[in-house]
Amino acid sequence: MYHHFLKYVLDFTLSLIGLLIISPIFLTIWLWLTIANKGAGAFFVQARPGKKGKIFNVIKFKTMNDQRDKAGNLLPDSDRLTSIGRFIRNSSLDEIPQLINVLKGDMSLVGPRPLLIQYLPLYNEKQKRRHEVKPGITGWAQVNGRNAITWQQKFEYDVWYVDNISFALDFKILLMTIKKVFKSEGINQAGQATAEAFKGNQETLLHD
Repeated sequence: MYHHFLKYVLDFTLSLIGLLIISPIFLTIWLWLTIANKGAGAFFVQARPGKKGKIFNVIKFKTMNDQRDKAGNLLPDSDRLTSIGRFIRNSSLDEIPQLINVLKGDMSLVGPRPLLIQYLPLYNEKQKRRHEVKPGITGWAQVNGRNAITWQQKFEYDVWYVDNISFALDFKILLMTIKKVFKSEGINQAGQATAEAFKGNQETLLHD
């Protein structure tokens, strides 16, 4: 009952209320990033796989500009991450636009994070199960380490969530997320501006 109906109703209702309440913050961040990103825009839109692998466009605030080297290649993430973008990323405010994805039905408030399309052929059968539910703005892996844990650990948490999804668990994850946001824990992997790319299970296991 919860998984098939009530979860969607709660997602839609809470997301709509949330967007209305934080609309002034939304508009302020949009203005800041429009200026800081120097013409690169305030939003980051990228195709990601959702439930059953269906592709959708995830929306986030853009925390990096599009500066390039003399050869036309994008500079490293750490060089393109603006000071405003770093603050927004560390405070998880870059995730706010995903409430629009929840309203559209592409995402849930809680679920496995939507990852890159190029990771799809790298998953083993167990890891593919993360796509049995809608991806979420936050999830069990996010409140248990986020980007500070290995890919193997993330997938274990994702599949565990799929097998144990409930209203009580979602409520717990939302409360834990609020705590994590205020503490700014697990935002990045050590020494990197963003999370290390998933390169397949053999390499992932070597990092465990």
